[in-house]
Amino acid sequence: MRWEKRPQSFANHSRMVPPFHYGVIGLAVVYLVWTMVKLVQSPSLDSAAGLVVALILVGLVWYVRLFPLAVQDRLIRLEMRLRLAALLPPELQGRIGELRPGQLVALRFAGDQELPALVVEVLEGRLVRGRDIKAAIRDWRADYLRV
Repeated sequence: MRWEKRPQSFANHSRMVPPFHYGVIGLAVVYLVWTMVKLVQSPSLDSAAGLVVALILVGLVWYVRLFPLAVQDRLIRLEMRLRLAALLPPELQGRIGELRPGQLVALRFAGDQELPALVVEVLEGRLVRGRDIKAAIRDWRADYLRV
């Protein structure tokens, strides 16, 4: 797809799918607001049922996005544990379990050469948040398979 062909970096690594993020989510929110207005303007069983349907749709949209992200994060955690086991020196391999899932997700963008140094920074508490870890990466390793 079009957004997958450009080089990836910290500045543009988030994946935005306009038909979903703006179209589906936007329409679901507009429908929710519209049904709320209708319920206030003319309370009835039908307008209440419309609001229930709108809440169901918003919930579906939310979970349609959330569930694949959770699966992706689990796969990234597994991938990164295997990658770190191969790249880290023996004295750091025993500390892989100390890395939080969000930190592993952020570290996946680091190239093999800088990954061990970044892991040390994370384990020593100098880099904690995923955003800070990603901002510290100099040799960006693109992930074009993200959800």
